[in-house]
Amino acid sequence: MQTDFDPANLQALLDARFGPAAMDLQRISGGQSNPTWFVTHGPARMVLRKQPPGEILKGAHAIDREYRVLSALAPTAVPVPRPILYHADPELLGTPFYLMERVEGRVFEDCALPDARPEERRALWMALADALALLHDVRPEAVGLGDFGRPGNYFERQLARWSGQLAQSVTGPWPELERLAALLPPLLPEEYGASGIAHGDFRMGNVLFHPSEPRVVAILDWELSTLGHSLADLGFCTMPWNTAPEEYGGLKGIDLAGAALPDKAEFVARYQMRRPESGPLLPFHEAFALFRFAVIFVGIADRAARGNAAGSNASRVAPLARNFALRALQIIERT
Repeated sequence: MQTDFDPANLQALLDARFGPAAMDLQRISGGQSNPTWFVTHGPARMVLRKQPPGEILKGAHAIDREYRVLSALAPTAVPVPRPILYHADPELLGTPFYLMERVEGRVFEDCALPDARPEERRALWMALADALALLHDVRPEAVGLGDFGRPGNYFERQLARWSGQLAQSVTGPWPELERLAALLPPLLPEEYGASGIAHGDFRMGNVLFHPSEPRVVAILDWELSTLGHSLADLGFCTMPWNTAPEEYGGLKGIDLAGAALPDKAEFVARYQMRRPESGPLLPFHEAFALFRFAVIFVGIADRAARGNAAGSNASRVAPLARNFALRALQIIERT
């Protein structure tokens, strides 16, 4: 199997840590960020996450932050894989990496849940809202994450960050995104509540569900996590209702009742029933989420242009940046 590192180096590390045993590697397909592998070492079943090779933006692919937040949340009620080890020295596998336990479960990339039984589809979406509420219930300082990001002014800082990343793009121009970047700052709402742990990429495709029950057993992909506002994650979760099936598996235009799926209001109400202190979800939060994800797609296009994108379909998802920008502009124009 072709890898961007020498498997013998990983074998030696695992043998030294856990005792000699046969090792097997399997690349996990999908995803556009940090290359991920299933690792079997004797009876141990693990997942390896590493930075991609090549040039990366400063602060991107924060493997160390992923491992830190997993370690902090492992003792809490938040469902996360158990962290095993972190290796900062790039000499061994070419980039820093970490290992976590492999959790068995189901992943649903398509938000319409065609692979789930119709009678459990609504429950799966409600379980996603419940898992997000569990995360936001955790006080960062109580789990050693009080310094995991800057408190306050989250949306203002995020707009500056993603607008700056857009300006650095090597694959532009992106006129719709640039227009959106100019329209969002005047719409900044008052921030409710204290800063909490924001996942940053919380969506249906980034959680594992129990093999047979509508219950989240592991929240994955913590690269973008920081101290932030709960409504950023909630707004991000509403994107499927604002985007079409061909736009990253959205729900817009689908007969939701006929497909046994909840509408956006039901999903938001489930979350807010658990966390009424989060405040109202506004059009700004939904438009901001689309803007942010659009710039993430721009980053994927940039990495593809440099030749170090993790996903094999990186160049094909780049046009989604424009689509998501247009969806956000529609929300603002309706407002």
